[in-house]
Amino acid sequence: MFFGRHNHTIDAKGRLAIPARFREQLTDGAVLTRGADRSLALYSAGAWDSLCDKIDQLPMGDADARSLRRFIFAEASPIDFDGQGRILVPAALRAFAGIDRSAVVIGVNRSIEIWAADAWTELSSAVETDADAVFSRLAAII
Repeated sequence: MFFGRHNHTIDAKGRLAIPARFREQLTDGAVLTRGADRSLALYSAGAWDSLCDKIDQLPMGDADARSLRRFIFAEASPIDFDGQGRILVPAALRAFAGIDRSAVVIGVNRSIEIWAADAWTELSSAVETDADAVFSRLAAII
Protein backbone atom coordinates (compact mmCIF):
# COMPACT_ATOMS: atom_id res chain seq x y z
CA MET A 1 0.00 0.00 0.00
CA PHE A 2 1.36 3.40 -1.01
CA PHE A 3 0.44 6.62 0.76
CA GLY A 4 1.95 10.00 1.52
CA ARG A 5 3.33 12.93 -0.46
CA HIS A 6 6.98 13.63 -1.20
CA ASN A 7 8.53 16.59 -3.01
CA HIS A 8 11.55 15.82 -5.18
CA THR A 9 13.52 17.24 -8.06
CA ILE A 10 14.39 15.60 -11.34
CA ASP A 11 18.04 16.00 -12.22
CA ALA A 12 19.40 17.07 -15.60
CA LYS A 13 19.54 13.41 -16.73
CA GLY A 14 15.84 12.86 -15.95
CA ARG A 15 16.36 10.87 -12.76
CA LEU A 16 13.88 11.06 -9.90
CA ALA A 17 14.33 9.71 -6.37
CA ILE A 18 11.55 7.43 -5.21
CA PRO A 19 10.98 7.40 -1.43
CA ALA A 20 12.57 4.43 0.34
CA ARG A 21 9.29 3.23 1.82
CA PHE A 22 7.84 3.08 -1.71
CA ARG A 23 10.91 1.31 -3.12
CA GLU A 24 10.55 -1.42 -0.49
CA GLN A 25 7.30 -2.45 -2.19
CA LEU A 26 8.79 -2.39 -5.70
CA THR A 27 11.52 -5.00 -5.30
CA ASP A 28 9.85 -7.36 -7.79
CA GLY A 29 9.87 -4.70 -10.49
CA ALA A 30 7.85 -1.69 -11.53
CA VAL A 31 6.36 -0.06 -14.61
CA LEU A 32 5.95 3.65 -15.28
CA THR A 33 3.34 4.97 -17.71
CA ARG A 34 0.98 7.82 -18.41
CA GLY A 35 -1.65 8.35 -15.75
CA ALA A 36 -4.89 10.25 -15.36
CA ASP A 37 -5.02 14.05 -15.27
CA ARG A 38 -1.56 14.44 -16.88
CA SER A 39 0.22 12.60 -14.08
CA LEU A 40 2.52 9.60 -14.37
CA ALA A 41 1.56 6.27 -12.82
CA LEU A 42 4.09 3.92 -11.28
CA TYR A 43 2.89 0.37 -10.65
CA SER A 44 4.48 -2.53 -8.81
CA ALA A 45 4.88 -5.66 -10.94
CA GLY A 46 1.84 -7.24 -9.29
CA ALA A 47 -0.38 -4.18 -9.69
CA TRP A 48 0.78 -3.83 -13.32
CA ASP A 49 -0.09 -7.48 -14.06
CA SER A 50 -3.53 -6.97 -12.49
CA LEU A 51 -4.12 -3.83 -14.56
CA CYS A 52 -3.02 -5.62 -17.74
CA ASP A 53 -5.41 -8.49 -17.00
CA LYS A 54 -8.30 -6.06 -16.57
CA ILE A 55 -7.46 -4.20 -19.76
CA ASP A 56 -7.16 -7.49 -21.66
CA GLN A 57 -10.78 -8.26 -20.70
CA LEU A 58 -12.07 -5.10 -22.37
CA PRO A 59 -13.75 -5.69 -25.73
CA MET A 60 -11.53 -5.03 -28.75
CA GLY A 61 -14.54 -3.65 -30.61
CA ASP A 62 -15.00 -0.83 -28.09
CA ALA A 63 -13.31 2.42 -29.18
CA ASP A 64 -12.77 3.56 -25.57
CA ALA A 65 -11.07 0.26 -24.75
CA ARG A 66 -8.73 0.63 -27.72
CA SER A 67 -7.94 4.20 -26.70
CA LEU A 68 -7.21 3.11 -23.13
CA ARG A 69 -4.86 0.37 -24.36
CA ARG A 70 -2.95 2.86 -26.48
CA PHE A 71 -2.82 5.41 -23.68
CA ILE A 72 -1.53 2.95 -21.08
CA PHE A 73 0.81 0.78 -23.13
CA ALA A 74 2.34 3.08 -25.77
CA GLU A 75 4.61 4.90 -23.34
CA ALA A 76 4.90 2.24 -20.61
CA SER A 77 8.44 1.63 -19.45
CA PRO A 78 9.92 -0.95 -17.06
CA ILE A 79 11.75 0.80 -14.26
CA ASP A 80 15.11 0.05 -12.67
CA PHE A 81 16.43 1.77 -9.57
CA ASP A 82 19.98 3.05 -9.41
CA GLY A 83 22.11 2.81 -6.27
CA GLN A 84 20.59 6.01 -4.90
CA GLY A 85 16.99 4.87 -5.33
CA ARG A 86 16.36 6.95 -8.44
CA ILE A 87 14.49 6.01 -11.59
CA LEU A 88 15.03 7.39 -15.06
CA VAL A 89 11.82 9.06 -16.20
CA PRO A 90 11.79 8.87 -20.00
CA ALA A 91 11.67 12.22 -21.81
CA ALA A 92 8.30 11.42 -23.43
CA LEU A 93 6.74 10.81 -20.02
CA ARG A 94 8.29 13.95 -18.53
CA ALA A 95 6.88 15.94 -21.45
CA PHE A 96 3.44 14.35 -21.07
CA ALA A 97 3.25 15.31 -17.39
CA GLY A 98 4.94 18.69 -17.86
CA ILE A 99 7.69 17.82 -15.38
CA ASP A 100 10.75 20.00 -15.79
CA ARG A 101 12.49 20.12 -12.46
CA SER A 102 10.18 19.83 -9.44
CA ALA A 103 8.00 16.77 -8.97
CA VAL A 104 5.61 15.50 -6.36
CA VAL A 105 5.47 11.76 -5.69
CA ILE A 106 2.26 10.61 -4.01
CA GLY A 107 1.01 7.22 -2.92
CA VAL A 108 -2.52 6.40 -4.01
CA ASN A 109 -2.99 2.99 -2.41
CA ARG A 110 -2.06 0.44 -5.11
CA SER A 111 0.04 2.75 -7.27
CA ILE A 112 2.15 5.88 -7.17
CA GLU A 113 1.45 9.10 -9.03
CA ILE A 114 4.17 11.49 -10.12
CA TRP A 115 3.14 15.08 -10.79
CA ALA A 116 4.72 18.28 -11.99
CA ALA A 117 4.86 20.35 -8.80
CA ASP A 118 2.74 23.20 -10.18
CA ALA A 119 0.11 20.79 -11.54
CA TRP A 120 -0.07 19.04 -8.15
CA THR A 121 -0.50 22.35 -6.35
CA GLU A 122 -3.37 23.28 -8.64
CA LEU A 123 -5.06 19.89 -8.38
CA SER A 124 -4.54 19.66 -4.63
CA SER A 125 -6.18 23.04 -4.15
CA ALA A 126 -9.18 21.95 -6.22
CA VAL A 127 -9.45 18.67 -4.31
CA GLU A 128 -9.43 20.50 -0.98
CA THR A 129 -12.10 22.91 -2.20
CA ASP A 130 -14.35 20.08 -3.44
CA ALA A 131 -13.61 17.51 -0.73
CA ASP A 132 -16.92 17.83 1.13
CA ALA A 133 -18.95 17.46 -2.06
CA VAL A 134 -16.88 14.47 -3.20
CA PHE A 135 -17.25 12.75 0.17
CA SER A 136 -21.00 13.34 0.06
CA ARG A 137 -21.29 11.83 -3.44
CA LEU A 138 -19.18 8.79 -2.53
CA ALA A 139 -20.29 8.29 1.07
CA ALA A 140 -22.36 5.25 0.20
CA ILE A 141 -19.35 3.26 -1.03
CA ILE A 142 -16.66 4.30 1.46
